[in-house]
Amino acid sequence: MDTLAIKQRFGIIGNSRGVERALEIALRVSSTDLSVLITGESGVGKEFFPQIIHANSPRKHNKYIAVNCGAIPEGTIDSELFGHEKGAFTGAIDSRKGYFEEADGGTIFLDEVAELPLSTQVRLLRVLQTGEFIRVGSAKVQKTNVRVVAATNVNLQEAIASGRFRDDLYYRLNTVPIVVPPLRERTEDIHLLFRKFAADIANQYHMHTISLDDSARVAIEQYSWPGNVRQLKNVAEQISAIEQQRVITADIIRRYLPVVHTSPTVTSGDFSSGGATFGDEREILYRILFDMRNDIADLKRMVAELSHGSVTPTTAHPSREIFGLLPGASGHNHNVVPHTITDTESEDVTEVEHTAPQTKDEMMREAIVSALRRSNGKRKEAAKLLFMSERTLYRRIKEFGIDEQDLS
Repeated sequence: MDTLAIKQRFGIIGNSRGVERALEIALRVSSTDLSVLITGESGVGKEFFPQIIHANSPRKHNKYIAVNCGAIPEGTIDSELFGHEKGAFTGAIDSRKGYFEEADGGTIFLDEVAELPLSTQVRLLRVLQTGEFIRVGSAKVQKTNVRVVAATNVNLQEAIASGRFRDDLYYRLNTVPIVVPPLRERTEDIHLLFRKFAADIANQYHMHTISLDDSARVAIEQYSWPGNVRQLKNVAEQISAIEQQRVITADIIRRYLPVVHTSPTVTSGDFSSGGATFGDEREILYRILFDMRNDIADLKRMVAELSHGSVTPTTAHPSREIFGLLPGASGHNHNVVPHTITDTESEDVTEVEHTAPQTKDEMMREAIVSALRRSNGKRKEAAKLLFMSERTLYRRIKEFGIDEQDLS
């Protein structure tokens, strides 16, 4: 089967070289049992490729199971993947097969594989090496014949360097790599995709299909699309539902395109050349320490000036206001009322350096509490502020014993 037939069967739109290359590799490797690792940014459509591989493999008549590793709590993921015996843990009222046992003879797709705990990574490595696994609560070794396809939007080299992913597992999974390009590298496909999404929603809700004039087409092709194909689909659906005008101009479409800041961003995975990522916790702590040092230096300078009487407390450096935020967040949250140091408070400033968190755990706890307060207790938003996954944040909250009283 050629790539054109694959596109028609799976509804894949695009003629860019990056997409063609990814489809060619998927087709060539489908007849083998080699492990495949699919990498690419969130929203590029990585989930189509394991389906293509399975549908064109000798295993196509057996089971295909897709597992979102990031959506399964750490405490139950071993049971979900490898099964458990009756009484293995509280609530295990009966024995249960895991996904690797259920998919025997077929294909298992591990999405967000970088979110697997290290203990589970060891179990997965054993399956890849020997085809053996052990149910939770059992001592019996079982065999399975499963083809593994994994995907991630995380830079695994960065994860390995920070100790969050095993290098031996990486090389086992990465037998055949497939890289799915971001939408900004598929300029020639953007208008084709937009037109397809607009036609689909018009047909679904019995409305006239929107179209883009030349200026709007240029606008969407020049936009960077950080959310990739998923974002483009959302924009096409929003415009179709909201705008009465059916011929869309650049002015109209720009109202639906969020401004993409050019300042360094923090993402869970950056596959662009030279892109810096801060996905691991060490980078967060480095930033906290760096900003904390600057804040302490400013405080010392202000105290020295106040003690020498060179300035008055109410007018000293109005731009150096102390915000009730975690060090590093000052000056970036305009919803917080600034507080200027007064004479009665200046005596306590010299103690800042001694009362600041001294250990990694203390600083991490402060960072999590601050993020939860700023997001009104919403963990999903707090996880984005901390540049970590929701599951990692949940685990940290439990480790540090953070409760509602800490957020009040």
